[in-house]
Amino acid sequence: MEFLGTTQLASYCGPKKSCLLPDIAPTTTTKDTYQAYYLPGYRHLSAWRPGLFHKVVSVPPNDDNGQFNPSGRPPTVLPALRPSLHARYSTRDWHHANMVQLKGSEVSRYCAGRMNVDSVRLMQDKDQLTYQMQEDSRRNLIERISNIDYWRSELMYELECLLKENQALETTKKRLECAVNELQGPLKVALECLYHREKRKGIDLVHDDVEKNLIKETDVFKECQEILTKLAQKIDQQLGINRDAQHALEQDLSDKNSAHVIDEKCFNLRNTSDSINFYYGVEKADNTVSVPATWAKFSEDNIRYSQHARANSVKQREDAEAALESTSEEIWNQFISTNLAFNKQIAEVADAKNKLQAQLARVLQEIFQTEDTIMLLERSIKAKEYPLKVAQTRLEGRTKRPNIELCRDAPQFQLVTEVYTIDETIQALKQRLQEARDTLHMLMVNKSNLEHDIAVKANSLYIDKKCIDMRKVFPSTPRLIGY
Repeated sequence: MEFLGTTQLASYCGPKKSCLLPDIAPTTTTKDTYQAYYLPGYRHLSAWRPGLFHKVVSVPPNDDNGQFNPSGRPPTVLPALRPSLHARYSTRDWHHANMVQLKGSEVSRYCAGRMNVDSVRLMQDKDQLTYQMQEDSRRNLIERISNIDYWRSELMYELECLLKENQALETTKKRLECAVNELQGPLKVALECLYHREKRKGIDLVHDDVEKNLIKETDVFKECQEILTKLAQKIDQQLGINRDAQHALEQDLSDKNSAHVIDEKCFNLRNTSDSINFYYGVEKADNTVSVPATWAKFSEDNIRYSQHARANSVKQREDAEAALESTSEEIWNQFISTNLAFNKQIAEVADAKNKLQAQLARVLQEIFQTEDTIMLLERSIKAKEYPLKVAQTRLEGRTKRPNIELCRDAPQFQLVTEVYTIDETIQALKQRLQEARDTLHMLMVNKSNLEHDIAVKANSLYIDKKCIDMRKVFPSTPRLIGY
Protein backbone atom coordinates (compact mmCIF):
# COMPACT_ATOMS: atom_id res chain seq x y z
CA MET A 1 0.00 0.00 0.00
CA GLU A 2 1.47 3.33 -1.05
CA PHE A 3 0.85 6.54 0.86
CA LEU A 4 0.55 9.32 -1.64
CA GLY A 5 -0.06 12.94 -0.79
CA THR A 6 1.02 12.77 2.86
CA THR A 7 2.51 15.73 4.65
CA GLN A 8 5.77 17.05 3.31
CA LEU A 9 7.08 17.49 6.83
CA ALA A 10 7.71 13.72 7.09
CA SER A 11 11.50 13.10 6.98
CA TYR A 12 13.89 10.47 8.18
CA CYS A 13 17.01 12.62 8.14
CA GLY A 14 18.05 16.10 9.02
CA PRO A 15 18.66 18.21 12.03
CA LYS A 16 15.09 17.72 13.41
CA LYS A 17 14.67 15.78 16.61
CA SER A 18 12.97 12.38 16.73
CA CYS A 19 10.31 11.46 19.23
CA LEU A 20 11.66 7.96 19.95
CA LEU A 21 15.34 7.86 18.94
CA PRO A 22 18.04 9.63 20.89
CA ASP A 23 19.51 12.79 19.60
CA ILE A 24 22.25 12.30 17.05
CA ALA A 25 24.99 14.77 16.85
CA PRO A 26 25.21 16.25 13.43
CA THR A 27 28.32 15.21 11.51
CA THR A 28 29.79 16.12 8.23
CA THR A 29 29.18 12.65 6.88
CA THR A 30 25.50 12.79 7.64
CA LYS A 31 25.17 16.22 6.18
CA ASP A 32 26.90 15.16 3.01
CA THR A 33 25.37 11.72 2.69
CA TYR A 34 21.70 12.16 3.65
CA GLN A 35 19.26 14.68 2.27
CA ALA A 36 15.68 15.48 3.32
CA TYR A 37 13.28 12.80 2.15
CA TYR A 38 10.09 13.79 0.36
CA LEU A 39 7.23 11.62 -0.80
CA PRO A 40 6.91 10.68 -4.45
CA GLY A 41 5.37 13.41 -6.57
CA TYR A 42 6.95 16.26 -4.58
CA ARG A 43 9.41 18.09 -6.77
CA HIS A 44 12.19 19.85 -4.90
CA LEU A 45 15.73 20.88 -5.76
CA SER A 46 17.10 18.74 -2.85
CA ALA A 47 14.92 15.74 -3.61
CA TRP A 48 16.40 12.27 -3.29
CA ARG A 49 18.28 11.09 -6.33
CA PRO A 50 19.68 7.56 -7.08
CA GLY A 51 23.31 8.80 -7.01
CA LEU A 52 23.10 9.40 -3.25
CA PHE A 53 22.47 5.72 -2.61
CA HIS A 54 25.99 4.76 -3.66
CA LYS A 55 27.42 7.24 -1.25
CA VAL A 56 25.44 5.68 1.57
CA VAL A 57 26.57 2.19 0.60
CA SER A 58 30.23 3.21 0.74
CA VAL A 59 29.94 4.17 4.41
CA PRO A 60 31.62 1.64 6.75
CA PRO A 61 29.13 -0.58 8.55
CA ASN A 62 28.49 -0.31 12.27
CA ASP A 63 29.50 -2.86 14.83
CA ASP A 64 27.81 -6.16 15.39
CA ASN A 65 25.77 -4.96 18.36
CA GLY A 66 23.70 -2.65 16.21
CA GLN A 67 25.05 0.51 17.86
CA PHE A 68 26.04 3.63 16.05
CA ASN A 69 29.77 4.07 15.40
CA PRO A 70 31.64 6.82 17.13
CA SER A 71 31.45 8.97 14.07
CA GLY A 72 27.65 9.23 14.54
CA ARG A 73 26.73 8.00 11.05
CA PRO A 74 23.52 6.02 10.53
CA PRO A 75 23.66 2.34 9.71
CA THR A 76 24.17 1.23 6.18
CA VAL A 77 20.97 0.81 4.14
CA LEU A 78 21.00 -2.28 2.04
CA PRO A 79 19.73 -2.13 -1.50
CA ALA A 80 17.20 -4.90 -0.76
CA LEU A 81 15.44 -2.65 1.81
CA ARG A 82 15.07 0.29 -0.54
CA PRO A 83 11.29 -0.22 -1.23
CA SER A 84 10.60 -0.29 2.54
CA LEU A 85 12.22 3.05 2.97
CA HIS A 86 9.64 4.77 0.73
CA ALA A 87 6.64 3.47 2.82
CA ARG A 88 7.85 4.65 6.17
CA TYR A 89 6.55 7.65 8.22
CA SER A 90 7.99 9.25 11.21
CA THR A 91 6.37 9.26 14.64
CA ARG A 92 5.92 12.95 14.26
CA ASP A 93 3.91 12.30 11.09
CA TRP A 94 1.89 9.68 12.90
CA HIS A 95 1.04 12.03 15.76
CA HIS A 96 0.43 14.83 13.36
CA ALA A 97 -1.94 12.65 11.31
CA ASN A 98 -3.82 11.64 14.46
CA MET A 99 -4.02 15.25 15.54
CA VAL A 100 -5.26 16.32 12.10
CA GLN A 101 -7.79 13.50 12.11
CA LEU A 102 -9.02 14.46 15.56
CA LYS A 103 -9.18 18.12 14.68
CA GLY A 104 -10.93 17.37 11.40
CA SER A 105 -13.43 15.14 13.21
CA GLU A 106 -13.90 17.81 15.87
CA VAL A 107 -14.47 20.47 13.22
CA SER A 108 -16.92 18.20 11.34
CA ARG A 109 -18.73 17.42 14.56
CA TYR A 110 -18.81 21.13 15.49
CA CYS A 111 -20.09 22.07 12.04
CA ALA A 112 -22.70 19.33 12.17
CA GLY A 113 -23.82 20.56 15.58
CA ARG A 114 -23.99 24.13 14.35
CA MET A 115 -25.91 22.98 11.28
CA ASN A 116 -28.38 21.01 13.41
CA VAL A 117 -28.93 23.95 15.78
CA ASP A 118 -29.32 26.36 12.84
CA SER A 119 -31.69 23.95 11.11
CA VAL A 120 -33.87 23.70 14.22
CA ARG A 121 -33.84 27.49 14.61
CA LEU A 122 -34.60 27.91 10.88
CA MET A 123 -37.50 25.48 11.10
CA GLN A 124 -38.85 27.30 14.15
CA ASP A 125 -38.49 30.70 12.46
CA LYS A 126 -40.16 29.49 9.26
CA ASP A 127 -42.93 27.79 11.24
CA GLN A 128 -43.51 31.03 13.13
CA LEU A 129 -43.39 33.03 9.89
CA THR A 130 -45.83 30.64 8.19
CA TYR A 131 -48.20 30.80 11.16
CA GLN A 132 -47.95 34.60 11.29
CA MET A 133 -48.57 34.91 7.55
CA GLN A 134 -51.57 32.60 7.80
CA GLU A 135 -52.94 34.62 10.71
CA ASP A 136 -52.41 37.83 8.76
CA SER A 137 -54.29 36.32 5.82
CA ARG A 138 -57.16 35.29 8.09
CA ARG A 139 -57.22 38.77 9.65
CA ASN A 140 -57.27 40.38 6.20
CA LEU A 141 -60.04 38.02 5.14
CA ILE A 142 -62.19 38.85 8.17
CA GLU A 143 -61.62 42.57 7.54
CA ARG A 144 -62.60 42.04 3.94
CA ILE A 145 -65.73 40.17 5.00
CA SER A 146 -66.55 43.04 7.36
CA ASN A 147 -66.15 45.56 4.52
CA ILE A 148 -68.33 43.42 2.27
CA ASP A 149 -70.99 43.22 5.00
CA TYR A 150 -70.93 47.00 5.37
CA TRP A 151 -71.44 47.63 1.66
CA ARG A 152 -74.05 44.87 1.49
CA SER A 153 -76.07 46.61 4.19
CA GLU A 154 -75.69 49.95 2.41
CA LEU A 155 -76.73 48.43 -0.91
CA MET A 156 -79.72 46.62 0.64
CA TYR A 157 -80.91 49.79 2.37
CA GLU A 158 -80.55 51.82 -0.82
CA LEU A 159 -82.30 49.09 -2.82
CA GLU A 160 -85.25 49.07 -0.41
CA CYS A 161 -85.54 52.87 -0.63
CA LEU A 162 -85.33 52.71 -4.41
CA LEU A 163 -88.05 50.05 -4.61
CA LYS A 164 -90.34 52.17 -2.43
CA GLU A 165 -89.64 55.18 -4.60
CA ASN A 166 -90.36 53.18 -7.73
CA GLN A 167 -93.70 52.10 -6.28
CA ALA A 168 -94.59 55.70 -5.39
CA LEU A 169 -93.52 56.81 -8.86
CA GLU A 170 -95.70 54.14 -10.45
CA THR A 171 -98.67 55.43 -8.43
CA THR A 172 -97.99 59.00 -9.55
CA LYS A 173 -97.77 57.88 -13.14
CA LYS A 174 -101.15 56.15 -12.86
CA ARG A 175 -102.67 59.30 -11.36
CA LEU A 176 -101.35 61.35 -14.27
CA GLU A 177 -102.80 58.91 -16.76
CA CYS A 178 -106.15 58.96 -14.97
CA ALA A 179 -106.18 62.78 -14.96
CA VAL A 180 -105.42 62.81 -18.69
CA ASN A 181 -108.29 60.43 -19.32
CA GLU A 182 -110.64 62.52 -17.17
CA LEU A 183 -109.96 65.57 -19.34
CA GLN A 184 -111.21 63.80 -22.43
CA GLY A 185 -114.87 64.39 -21.44
CA PRO A 186 -114.66 68.17 -20.86
CA LEU A 187 -112.50 68.52 -23.97
CA LYS A 188 -115.09 66.73 -26.04
CA VAL A 189 -117.84 69.00 -24.67
CA ALA A 190 -115.84 72.13 -25.46
CA LEU A 191 -115.21 70.90 -29.01
CA GLU A 192 -118.88 70.10 -29.46
CA CYS A 193 -119.77 73.59 -28.24
CA LEU A 194 -117.38 75.03 -30.77
CA TYR A 195 -118.91 72.77 -33.40
CA HIS A 196 -122.48 73.85 -32.53
CA ARG A 197 -121.51 77.50 -32.49
CA GLU A 198 -120.21 77.07 -36.00
CA LYS A 199 -123.85 76.62 -36.98
CA ARG A 200 -124.58 80.22 -36.23
CA LYS A 201 -125.71 82.21 -39.23
CA GLY A 202 -124.85 85.54 -40.63
CA ILE A 203 -123.28 88.11 -38.47
CA ASP A 204 -123.49 85.92 -35.36
CA LEU A 205 -120.72 83.72 -36.69
CA VAL A 206 -118.21 85.94 -34.90
CA HIS A 207 -115.11 85.24 -32.81
CA ASP A 208 -116.74 86.38 -29.60
CA ASP A 209 -115.71 85.96 -25.98
CA VAL A 210 -117.54 82.68 -25.75
CA GLU A 211 -115.64 81.30 -28.68
CA LYS A 212 -112.40 82.68 -27.29
CA ASN A 213 -113.06 81.13 -23.96
CA LEU A 214 -114.07 77.88 -25.63
CA ILE A 215 -110.89 77.91 -27.70
CA LYS A 216 -108.89 78.85 -24.66
CA GLU A 217 -110.64 76.16 -22.70
CA THR A 218 -109.82 73.66 -25.42
CA ASP A 219 -106.21 74.87 -25.45
CA VAL A 220 -106.06 74.67 -21.68
CA PHE A 221 -107.39 71.13 -21.73
CA LYS A 222 -104.94 70.13 -24.43
CA GLU A 223 -102.06 71.92 -22.72
CA CYS A 224 -102.93 70.27 -19.43
CA GLN A 225 -103.14 66.92 -21.15
CA GLU A 226 -99.83 67.60 -22.85
CA ILE A 227 -98.21 68.68 -19.58
CA LEU A 228 -99.52 65.67 -17.72
CA THR A 229 -98.59 63.36 -20.59
CA LYS A 230 -95.07 64.77 -20.70
CA LEU A 231 -94.78 64.35 -16.96
CA ALA A 232 -95.98 60.77 -17.33
CA GLN A 233 -93.38 60.23 -20.06
CA LYS A 234 -90.67 61.76 -17.90
CA ILE A 235 -91.76 59.59 -15.03
CA ASP A 236 -91.66 56.60 -17.35
CA GLN A 237 -88.11 57.57 -18.37
CA GLN A 238 -87.23 58.09 -14.73
CA LEU A 239 -88.61 54.66 -13.98
CA GLY A 240 -86.25 53.31 -16.63
CA ILE A 241 -83.34 55.12 -14.95
CA ASN A 242 -84.50 53.82 -11.59
CA ARG A 243 -84.65 50.30 -13.01
CA ASP A 244 -81.10 50.71 -14.30
CA ALA A 245 -80.00 51.86 -10.86
CA GLN A 246 -81.97 48.99 -9.34
CA HIS A 247 -80.29 46.54 -11.70
CA ALA A 248 -76.86 47.96 -10.82
CA LEU A 249 -77.62 47.68 -7.10
CA GLU A 250 -78.97 44.16 -7.46
CA GLN A 251 -75.99 43.10 -9.57
CA ASP A 252 -73.55 44.67 -7.13
CA LEU A 253 -75.40 43.12 -4.21
CA SER A 254 -75.34 39.73 -5.93
CA ASP A 255 -71.60 40.08 -6.53
CA LYS A 256 -71.10 41.09 -2.91
CA ASN A 257 -73.07 38.04 -1.75
CA SER A 258 -70.97 35.75 -3.95
CA ALA A 259 -67.75 37.40 -2.76
CA HIS A 260 -68.95 37.11 0.84
CA VAL A 261 -69.59 33.39 0.44
CA ILE A 262 -66.21 32.84 -1.24
CA ASP A 263 -64.24 34.88 1.32
CA GLU A 264 -66.09 33.25 4.19
CA LYS A 265 -65.28 29.84 2.73
CA CYS A 266 -61.63 30.88 2.37
CA PHE A 267 -61.63 32.19 5.95
CA ASN A 268 -62.95 28.87 7.27
CA LEU A 269 -60.24 26.86 5.51
CA ARG A 270 -57.71 25.26 7.88
CA ASN A 271 -54.62 23.14 7.44
CA THR A 272 -56.78 20.10 8.22
CA SER A 273 -59.51 20.91 5.72
CA ASP A 274 -60.36 18.33 3.09
CA SER A 275 -60.88 20.76 0.24
CA ILE A 276 -57.36 22.20 0.15
CA ASN A 277 -55.04 21.26 -2.69
CA PHE A 278 -52.01 22.41 -4.64
CA TYR A 279 -52.60 24.87 -7.47
CA TYR A 280 -49.20 25.51 -8.90
CA GLY A 281 -48.70 28.88 -10.55
CA VAL A 282 -51.92 30.38 -9.17
CA GLU A 283 -49.93 33.07 -7.35
CA LYS A 284 -48.48 34.24 -10.68
CA ALA A 285 -51.86 34.66 -12.38
CA ASP A 286 -53.31 38.10 -11.62
CA ASN A 287 -56.88 38.34 -12.93
CA THR A 288 -57.94 41.15 -10.59
CA VAL A 289 -59.81 44.09 -12.10
CA SER A 290 -59.86 46.51 -9.16
CA VAL A 291 -58.09 47.68 -6.05
CA PRO A 292 -59.75 48.38 -2.68
CA ALA A 293 -60.16 52.07 -3.57
CA THR A 294 -61.85 51.39 -6.91
CA TRP A 295 -63.80 48.49 -5.39
CA ALA A 296 -65.32 50.73 -2.73
CA LYS A 297 -65.79 53.55 -5.23
CA PHE A 298 -67.77 51.22 -7.52
CA SER A 299 -70.38 50.49 -4.83
CA GLU A 300 -70.31 54.11 -3.70
CA ASP A 301 -70.96 55.24 -7.26
CA ASN A 302 -73.86 52.78 -7.56
CA ILE A 303 -75.36 54.09 -4.32
CA ARG A 304 -74.84 57.70 -5.38
CA TYR A 305 -76.37 56.96 -8.76
CA SER A 306 -79.37 55.42 -7.02
CA GLN A 307 -79.62 58.34 -4.60
CA HIS A 308 -79.46 60.78 -7.49
CA ALA A 309 -82.15 58.80 -9.30
CA ARG A 310 -84.30 58.81 -6.15
CA ALA A 311 -83.80 62.57 -5.75
CA ASN A 312 -84.88 63.14 -9.34
CA SER A 313 -87.77 60.78 -8.80
CA VAL A 314 -88.93 62.66 -5.71
CA LYS A 315 -88.61 65.94 -7.61
CA GLN A 316 -90.66 64.58 -10.49
CA ARG A 317 -93.32 63.32 -8.11
CA GLU A 318 -93.46 66.75 -6.51
CA ASP A 319 -93.64 68.36 -9.94
CA ALA A 320 -96.41 65.97 -10.94
CA GLU A 321 -98.33 66.71 -7.74
CA ALA A 322 -97.94 70.44 -8.30
CA ALA A 323 -98.92 70.05 -11.95
CA LEU A 324 -102.04 68.13 -11.01
CA GLU A 325 -103.04 70.78 -8.51
CA SER A 326 -102.31 73.68 -10.86
CA THR A 327 -103.98 72.10 -13.90
CA SER A 328 -107.05 71.24 -11.86
CA GLU A 329 -107.33 74.80 -10.62
CA GLU A 330 -106.67 76.24 -14.07
CA ILE A 331 -109.28 73.97 -15.66
CA TRP A 332 -111.90 74.94 -13.12
CA ASN A 333 -111.13 78.65 -13.52
CA GLN A 334 -111.40 78.40 -17.28
CA PHE A 335 -114.59 76.38 -17.06
CA ILE A 336 -116.18 79.04 -14.84
CA SER A 337 -114.89 81.82 -17.09
CA THR A 338 -116.40 80.16 -20.18
CA ASN A 339 -119.77 79.77 -18.47
CA LEU A 340 -119.76 83.43 -17.49
CA ALA A 341 -118.90 84.32 -21.07
CA PHE A 342 -121.83 82.21 -22.29
CA ASN A 343 -124.26 84.02 -19.97
CA LYS A 344 -122.88 87.35 -20.96
CA GLN A 345 -123.06 86.45 -24.65
CA ILE A 346 -126.71 85.47 -24.39
CA ALA A 347 -127.54 88.82 -22.81
CA GLU A 348 -125.56 90.66 -25.41
CA VAL A 349 -127.20 88.83 -28.31
CA ALA A 350 -130.60 89.73 -26.95
CA ASP A 351 -129.59 93.35 -26.68
CA ALA A 352 -127.90 93.32 -30.08
CA LYS A 353 -131.21 92.97 -31.86
CA ASN A 354 -131.89 96.64 -31.13
CA LYS A 355 -128.44 97.84 -32.16
CA LEU A 356 -128.07 96.52 -35.69
CA GLN A 357 -127.37 99.93 -37.22
CA ALA A 358 -124.58 100.74 -34.83
CA GLN A 359 -123.22 97.29 -35.36
CA LEU A 360 -122.89 97.90 -39.11
CA ALA A 361 -120.39 100.74 -38.63
CA ARG A 362 -118.34 98.69 -36.26
CA VAL A 363 -118.36 95.82 -38.73
CA LEU A 364 -116.96 98.04 -41.45
CA GLN A 365 -114.20 99.22 -39.19
CA GLU A 366 -113.48 95.64 -38.22
CA ILE A 367 -113.22 94.70 -41.86
CA PHE A 368 -110.62 97.39 -42.44
CA GLN A 369 -108.56 96.35 -39.46
CA THR A 370 -108.76 92.70 -40.41
CA GLU A 371 -107.56 93.40 -43.92
CA ASP A 372 -104.67 95.42 -42.53
CA THR A 373 -103.79 92.55 -40.22
CA ILE A 374 -103.86 90.07 -43.11
CA MET A 375 -101.52 92.29 -45.11
CA LEU A 376 -99.14 92.64 -42.21
CA LEU A 377 -99.23 88.90 -41.62
CA GLU A 378 -98.46 88.18 -45.26
CA ARG A 379 -95.58 90.67 -45.22
CA SER A 380 -94.30 89.15 -42.01
CA ILE A 381 -94.51 85.64 -43.47
CA LYS A 382 -92.70 86.79 -46.61
CA ALA A 383 -90.01 88.47 -44.53
CA LYS A 384 -89.39 85.27 -42.60
CA GLU A 385 -88.61 83.24 -45.73
CA TYR A 386 -85.18 84.82 -46.30
CA PRO A 387 -83.84 84.16 -42.76
CA LEU A 388 -85.15 80.59 -43.13
CA LYS A 389 -83.31 80.23 -46.44
CA VAL A 390 -80.12 81.60 -44.91
CA ALA A 391 -80.29 79.24 -41.95
CA GLN A 392 -81.08 76.20 -44.12
CA THR A 393 -78.33 77.16 -46.60
CA ARG A 394 -75.86 77.41 -43.74
CA LEU A 395 -76.91 74.00 -42.46
CA GLU A 396 -76.64 72.50 -45.95
CA GLY A 397 -73.20 74.04 -46.41
CA ARG A 398 -71.97 72.71 -43.06
CA THR A 399 -72.97 69.19 -44.04
CA LYS A 400 -70.08 69.23 -46.52
CA ARG A 401 -67.44 69.54 -43.80
CA PRO A 402 -64.90 66.70 -44.14
CA ASN A 403 -64.37 63.79 -41.76
CA ILE A 404 -63.98 64.81 -38.10
CA GLU A 405 -64.86 68.41 -38.86
CA LEU A 406 -68.47 67.26 -39.25
CA CYS A 407 -68.97 68.20 -35.61
CA ARG A 408 -72.23 68.80 -33.78
CA ASP A 409 -70.95 72.07 -32.33
CA ALA A 410 -72.63 75.17 -30.94
CA PRO A 411 -73.19 76.74 -34.41
CA GLN A 412 -74.87 73.51 -35.49
CA PHE A 413 -77.23 73.55 -32.51
CA GLN A 414 -77.91 77.27 -33.02
CA LEU A 415 -78.67 76.84 -36.73
CA VAL A 416 -80.99 73.88 -36.08
CA THR A 417 -82.77 75.85 -33.35
CA GLU A 418 -83.00 78.85 -35.67
CA VAL A 419 -84.57 76.77 -38.45
CA TYR A 420 -87.13 75.24 -36.10
CA THR A 421 -87.93 78.60 -34.52
CA ILE A 422 -88.39 80.37 -37.83
CA ASP A 423 -90.47 77.50 -39.17
CA GLU A 424 -92.66 77.53 -36.07
CA THR A 425 -92.96 81.31 -36.42
CA ILE A 426 -94.07 80.99 -40.05
CA GLN A 427 -96.57 78.30 -39.16
CA ALA A 428 -97.97 80.39 -36.32
CA LEU A 429 -98.25 83.43 -38.62
CA LYS A 430 -99.95 81.32 -41.29
CA GLN A 431 -102.40 79.98 -38.76
CA ARG A 432 -103.11 83.48 -37.54
CA LEU A 433 -103.42 84.62 -41.18
CA GLN A 434 -106.00 81.94 -41.79
CA GLU A 435 -107.91 83.02 -38.72
CA ALA A 436 -107.83 86.63 -39.89
CA ARG A 437 -109.11 85.65 -43.30
CA ASP A 438 -111.91 83.67 -41.71
CA THR A 439 -112.81 86.67 -39.62
CA LEU A 440 -112.76 88.91 -42.65
CA HIS A 441 -115.01 86.54 -44.49
CA MET A 442 -117.37 86.51 -41.55
CA LEU A 443 -117.45 90.29 -41.45
CA MET A 444 -118.15 90.52 -45.14
CA VAL A 445 -121.02 88.15 -44.77
CA ASN A 446 -122.32 90.20 -41.86
CA LYS A 447 -122.17 93.32 -43.96
CA SER A 448 -124.20 91.86 -46.77
CA ASN A 449 -126.71 90.19 -44.52
CA LEU A 450 -127.11 92.71 -41.75
CA GLU A 451 -130.84 93.12 -42.37
CA HIS A 452 -131.34 89.47 -41.76
CA ASP A 453 -129.38 89.49 -38.54
CA ILE A 454 -132.43 89.55 -36.28
CA ALA A 455 -133.37 86.02 -37.36
CA VAL A 456 -129.78 84.94 -36.98
CA LYS A 457 -129.73 86.24 -33.41
CA ALA A 458 -132.58 83.94 -32.50
CA ASN A 459 -130.66 81.01 -33.86
CA SER A 460 -127.56 82.12 -31.93
CA LEU A 461 -129.48 82.35 -28.69
CA TYR A 462 -130.77 78.84 -29.21
CA ILE A 463 -127.27 77.48 -29.81
CA ASP A 464 -125.73 79.18 -26.77
CA LYS A 465 -128.46 77.94 -24.49
CA LYS A 466 -127.99 74.44 -25.82
CA CYS A 467 -124.28 74.68 -25.09
CA ILE A 468 -124.98 75.86 -21.55
CA ASP A 469 -127.15 72.79 -21.01
CA MET A 470 -124.34 70.52 -22.28
CA ARG A 471 -121.86 72.04 -19.84
CA LYS A 472 -123.77 71.24 -16.69
CA VAL A 473 -121.70 68.05 -16.09
CA PHE A 474 -118.01 68.53 -15.25
CA PRO A 475 -115.48 66.28 -13.40
CA SER A 476 -114.88 67.01 -9.74
CA THR A 477 -111.52 68.16 -8.39
CA PRO A 478 -110.47 64.75 -6.92
CA ARG A 479 -111.04 63.16 -10.31
CA LEU A 480 -109.07 65.89 -12.03
CA ILE A 481 -106.03 65.20 -9.79
CA GLY A 482 -106.10 61.50 -10.57
CA TYR A 483 -108.00 59.99 -7.61
